[in-house]
Amino acid sequence: MGDTNAEEAVLLIHGFGANTNHWRFNQPVLSELLPTYAIDLLGFGRSDQPRARLKDEPVSADAVHYGFDLWGQQVADFCREVINRPVRLVGNSIGGVVALRAAQLLGEHCLGVVLIDCAQRLMDDKQLAKQPAWMAWIRPLLKTMVRQRWLSTALFRNAARPSVILSVLKQAYPSGANIENGLVELLFQPTQRDGAAEAFRGFINLFDDHLAPQLMEELTIPVDLIWGEKDPWEPLQEAQRWANSIQCIDSINVIASAGHCPHDERPSVVNQILIDRIKSVRTEANIC
Repeated sequence: MGDTNAEEAVLLIHGFGANTNHWRFNQPVLSELLPTYAIDLLGFGRSDQPRARLKDEPVSADAVHYGFDLWGQQVADFCREVINRPVRLVGNSIGGVVALRAAQLLGEHCLGVVLIDCAQRLMDDKQLAKQPAWMAWIRPLLKTMVRQRWLSTALFRNAARPSVILSVLKQAYPSGANIENGLVELLFQPTQRDGAAEAFRGFINLFDDHLAPQLMEELTIPVDLIWGEKDPWEPLQEAQRWANSIQCIDSINVIASAGHCPHDERPSVVNQILIDRIKSVRTEANIC
């Protein structure tokens, strides 16, 4: 990866259904401090969108198994081949799980991870004990249904409409800040590409993949949490439990009145936290 004493960089990793443009208020600010990159995970944004292959489906040259090993390897390869210097990873939602997996693969070349409302992946098989008892009964039917490409494509096409995207944003951004036509458009446009439904099919079939706490148990680099106080999908209480029980977590910052994407809903607050954290870690490294 080149000279490990070289200036470090930051890589921003988006969440499900988003893309590099979701860092519109963050990348320009952070880049004044350090070289700052953003990446479109395979299947999203402007990246390739190959067919989805589920774990038990035949291997074919035109299909990939979407999941955190694939995306983690993509990020690790990008860090080695493009960034080519020590890196700090920042991930939102599923991008947080990707960042943790990539950090494992990068080893000493990853300086730390910041998780912004990291996906807790409550539908994973390993989380079944936390689900209502009735979930165990409907799970086999649910799994059988979402495997069907006709159904996953229909679900995707129904969701990939500006009116639905706006409705979801109003849940994700409870304060309503920064929800405007430009945001809807940057999320809508990539859904119109021919292969967009394939990444959706792959993702909704991830019932047995990496969980953030398990990945963090194997890390020794610092992990910092930034969490929207009113996240409707990833409970703050679980993030606080992580902070109190997982050794590598250095800090948790709760963003008042924000939801699932505080970096876009309250960017000035999140940017300052990121800048302060980067500066403090760099100072500690210089002292050492």
